[in-house]
Amino acid sequence: MAIDFTLTSQQRELQLSARDFAGKALADVGKTIRHLPTAEERFLATRPAYEDVVAQGWLRKVIPAPAGGEGNGMVDLALIAEEFYAVDANVSLTLFASLLGLLPVLNAGSPDQVQQTLRPFLSGTGAPLAAFCHSEPGGIANFDEPVPAEGTRTTAVLDGDQWVINGAKQWISSATGWDSKGADILTVVCRTDPNPQTRAAADHSLSVLLVPTPDHGFVSDENFETMGHRGHLTPRFHFENVRVPRENVLGEVGGGKALVEASFAGTAALVGIFGVGLMRSAFDFTLAFAKRERRAGRVPIIEHQAVGYALADAKIAIETARYLSWKACNALDHELPSALELAVQAKIYGSETAVKVITDLMRVVGIDSYNHNLPLAGLLQDAIVLPLFDGGNMGVRRRQLHSLLASPDYDSLDTVTT
Repeated sequence: MAIDFTLTSQQRELQLSARDFAGKALADVGKTIRHLPTAEERFLATRPAYEDVVAQGWLRKVIPAPAGGEGNGMVDLALIAEEFYAVDANVSLTLFASLLGLLPVLNAGSPDQVQQTLRPFLSGTGAPLAAFCHSEPGGIANFDEPVPAEGTRTTAVLDGDQWVINGAKQWISSATGWDSKGADILTVVCRTDPNPQTRAAADHSLSVLLVPTPDHGFVSDENFETMGHRGHLTPRFHFENVRVPRENVLGEVGGGKALVEASFAGTAALVGIFGVGLMRSAFDFTLAFAKRERRAGRVPIIEHQAVGYALADAKIAIETARYLSWKACNALDHELPSALELAVQAKIYGSETAVKVITDLMRVVGIDSYNHNLPLAGLLQDAIVLPLFDGGNMGVRRRQLHSLLASPDYDSLDTVTT
């Protein structure tokens, strides 16, 4: 990417195409799900829109070209994510959560695993879902902790030529699938060395297993009623003696920690862009409101200095978050040494700024912004989770940024020069 952040003609075409598609296909999702009483009903109601996403090739566009898709890198993903999220967060998160579910396959799968796993996701038909099964009841920020801590509690034990999986997971996007029997593909983080006497080295006791929809042993426990992303499903479920072939390990046995970290590094910058999409939608609404509404005064409220300052600050924050995320995506595309730090910064800044900016814009609109007939309340509900998921920002600061800063060879200028 040029330092002036000019998009290529192909990227500009992709951006406009995503904007056009989202405006036509995703605009009514919120209205469709708004009054449905349960999380499962709302999720199922988004299926036609998700099927349209698949049929129009957008799932292929987020899968890298070397794996058979049409994706050309993280910057392109950021362009799609912003346009989709600016219109609807529900179907957008279902799409990008499926990408997260496929990342361990893309990063470590054998050629045969990649080909077989991705076939339904590249077909352009149906509504295939993938889920990255990492989070567990009780928290997972310390997933790689050695004994005596618990760390990851889901286990996979070899029984002949099969792994037998047991354990509970929760907050896993789309994991139960459309029928509560499991997503098409589950990539499951588990202890493949569950013996507490020998798993002291967490780097060697964690693995990621490839699990197609289980025939039996997959138990859906609860679909959480979430504050935002009301049409996106984040269930709690557990495995009861689910069996997969021995060769379904992704990468090496014991290589799970690196796979988890690589997967979340890849999506961190996109979370920042999710925030940009939500902020952009809130800003556009509030700007139009401020130019139109007089609120019983003589002039439109945009003529008032306080309103103008609030809008200016919001626009500055949106631009800053966007370009930090673009820079992080560019660093990931080019495998630069600064990529992880930039991705984490983009995630933290974009997510936390989204909550602040949307709240500030609600103050411009006033009490009417609290009404769900206007978009701002819903946008804030969607934004609030961004600092909490895909690695909560408190943990991300501690595990990633803090550890980077504490490294003896850390150079604060790496993010400028690389």
